[in-house]
Amino acid sequence: QVRLQESGPGLVEASQTLSLTCTVSGNSITTNYLYWTWIRQSPGKGLEWIGYIAFSGTTTYSSSLKGRTAISRDTSKNQFTLQLNSVTPEDTAVYYCASGGTYWDSWGQGTQVTVSS
Repeated sequence: QVRLQESGPGLVEASQTLSLTCTVSGNSITTNYLYWTWIRQSPGKGLEWIGYIAFSGTTTYSSSLKGRTAISRDTSKNQFTLQLNSVTPEDTAVYYCASGGTYWDSWGQGTQVTVSS
């Protein structure tokens, strides 16, 4: 069973960078044809896909967030990360990591991130 857990600061100041880590257990993030995704949920925008990093290391981002987003990985720790630059209060949301590119098979529990003004 694939299990995922998000970690990182719950409060970020506006204009700063939001950084989160997803720790994966139960499967390697380099396993062929697997994708590792970041998603967020807020009252204003609902469930919003952020992007993913593929087994090969290739990344794909939402067009609305591409300019501010970077997803990377540390294969030695079986982790992948999210960086969202220049945050505003509109970036306040519950952030999830998940396995799968289009169908999200397994999810982390989510972590609340609040952006302060």
